[in-house]
Amino acid sequence: MTGALAQYLADQPALRDVLKTVLQAGLAAFGVPEPMRASQWADKYFYLSAESSYREGEWSTWPFQRAILDCMGHDRIVSVTVRKPARVGYTKMLLAANGYFAAHKRRNVIVYQPTDSDAEDFVKGELDPVLRDVKAMRAVFPAFLRRSKDNTLRTKRFLGSSTHVRGGTSSKNYRRLTADVVILDELDGFDRDIDKEGSPIRLSFKRLEGATYPKHIKGSTPKTRGSSLTDEEFEAADHKFEFHVPCPHCKHEQPLRWGGKTARSGFKWVEGKPETVVHICEACGVGFTQAEYLQVWQFGRWMTVDGIWIDPECRFFTRGGQELPPPRSVAFTLWTAYSPQATWQWIVEERIEAERLKRKGDDTALKAWTNTTLGQSYKAEGTSTSAEILKQRSQQERYRLRLVPRGGLVLTAGVDVQDNRLHALVWAWGRDDESWLVDRRVFWSDPGAMATWMSLDTYLMTRFPHESGRSLAIDSVAIDTGGHFTHQVYRYCMLRDTRRVHATRGATQANRPIVAGAPTKQDVSADGQLIKDGVKLWHVGTDTAKDLLLNRLRLAQPGPGYVHVSHEVEPDFFTQITNEHRIDVRTARGVASRWEKVTSGARQEDLDCTVLAMFCAARMKLGQYTDAEWSQLERALYPPTADLFGGGVPIAAPEPLPPWPSAPGIQVEPAEASPVLAKAPADADEPPAAPAAAPIVPMLPQPAILPAPRTRRVRGVLT
Repeated sequence: MTGALAQYLADQPALRDVLKTVLQAGLAAFGVPEPMRASQWADKYFYLSAESSYREGEWSTWPFQRAILDCMGHDRIVSVTVRKPARVGYTKMLLAANGYFAAHKRRNVIVYQPTDSDAEDFVKGELDPVLRDVKAMRAVFPAFLRRSKDNTLRTKRFLGSSTHVRGGTSSKNYRRLTADVVILDELDGFDRDIDKEGSPIRLSFKRLEGATYPKHIKGSTPKTRGSSLTDEEFEAADHKFEFHVPCPHCKHEQPLRWGGKTARSGFKWVEGKPETVVHICEACGVGFTQAEYLQVWQFGRWMTVDGIWIDPECRFFTRGGQELPPPRSVAFTLWTAYSPQATWQWIVEERIEAERLKRKGDDTALKAWTNTTLGQSYKAEGTSTSAEILKQRSQQERYRLRLVPRGGLVLTAGVDVQDNRLHALVWAWGRDDESWLVDRRVFWSDPGAMATWMSLDTYLMTRFPHESGRSLAIDSVAIDTGGHFTHQVYRYCMLRDTRRVHATRGATQANRPIVAGAPTKQDVSADGQLIKDGVKLWHVGTDTAKDLLLNRLRLAQPGPGYVHVSHEVEPDFFTQITNEHRIDVRTARGVASRWEKVTSGARQEDLDCTVLAMFCAARMKLGQYTDAEWSQLERALYPPTADLFGGGVPIAAPEPLPPWPSAPGIQVEPAEASPVLAKAPADADEPPAAPAAAPIVPMLPQPAILPAPRTRRVRGVLT
């Protein structure tokens, strides 16, 4: 029989070759692979796919990537933690390591992403292109390009091994799976406590029980100081490594440092010329450029503070050259300056811009730079500000309410809806996000009544006098839809969309931008009818806005980002705008940083209205206005007027106008007001008593009429 089969195969060479290929693939799982480190395998087989790489082509391991990859593949090292920034190729290292485990080691892998959506994106955007483009993976992946239970978004089955990809938000994803290797990608994006069953680090490590060579790989861009899982894992490692490179001038080995103005070494540049940046050596004091760094980076090595280092064969040595056994856990930290994909000039320019915004009270860019460029967690400067300090500072502000100061060029308003009143603030905005409180109004009346909204309408159509002698209208309004009068707000905003009146709601997710994406369409109930998709509902990143406001309120000197508050404002304004602070609270998912009230039950409409006015400014992209655009707004208020008798010398701006008199239904002076708009005492939740026969605000009111500007002669010109 055997002889007959052999003769048959000899007569059928094509069939013989197919059987040979199948047998070789099937028996490969039982073979002993040649000794090869993970970085060697990556250099020989790995490929950069076009969909997820800056450039497509063969992989070449960078010097600082080599030891990280080799420690990931080392059988005797159990835990590997990488605290990293962007642009250092960490995701590609994970993919190369996964290919090494599947094609070379034949080991089962579980990759955890922070959410199910992240897991799906990882498979589609990263893993599938690798399985398509890396030829070594095709040899062990029979289900390549086939619809099969062995090739799904959750599982890839190879010859002798498998890779599972799961989201990390649900505890069930940590059950019924066993593996030799567990990878936690973007660790700081995970909840600290998964369904009240414990840390994702501990739950995922349980999946390694029984593995001959267990491997636990964790890496992430760190986020917030004090609550970063990556920081905790980094500090818990047996050895913590930084990449040291020799100085091109004196050969002294040192890690690259940011440096800055106060440090003696690290990054330095000529003021105003980021292109001159060099790295000052900590030993000889001579600077070297990025080009010079890239000439010596292949001689760099990973080293701890006590001198333990890793050689190119992934062996560990003391400072004196004595070889050490491989540690159980290692951790690496690096930043973007090591990467050839980012220029040092670009790093400096980003930092300069982040510091400029920080001086305006906006630390979001500095936080992003610290996380994604420096590769470090960010620590905020504080969590609250004092009402008393703001009150004392306002006494230095000698401008009147309802009169827009000279620097204010754009007006926005925020309106908060309570059960028995509407609360409105008007803010003026100028260059570099400097702002002024222009007016504060409380409409004591039932928000369910049409008259209340008509009186608000009259107020929002008011033109406010400007110090230039002209007047400004409110450019954008945001109204909160929370509470018991959602449809009344919807109806009001629906009919005034062309006037930039926005219906808003706080975003449910934390750390969203102030303008948290595109609006959603909402049905509106009006006059017994349902209007489908009648109004746009905008979501506001309230915690981001409050962070920004808090930083701006801390600024002590007028200028970019400074918040001006008139000395005429009522004292309870300061209590309300500072009635929240950031605290760490323990939740079902671990410790989270949240904004909470300082005094429970206290009013804070001024804070909420300010956030809404900030949303309007962000929606109008005032922070992106160019100098030319601000100058155009200034010319509209202060047009250059030629002197008829003085050879064309510009005329000075006219003196400030006094506040305008009351218009029907509009409160101007705090003491005298119409009953609908009367002010309550600062600590009251009920309006003051009104006469029995209170006048009713007209249903179709006209805009408030401003007095005509005073006419006077200045150097021969009427103004």
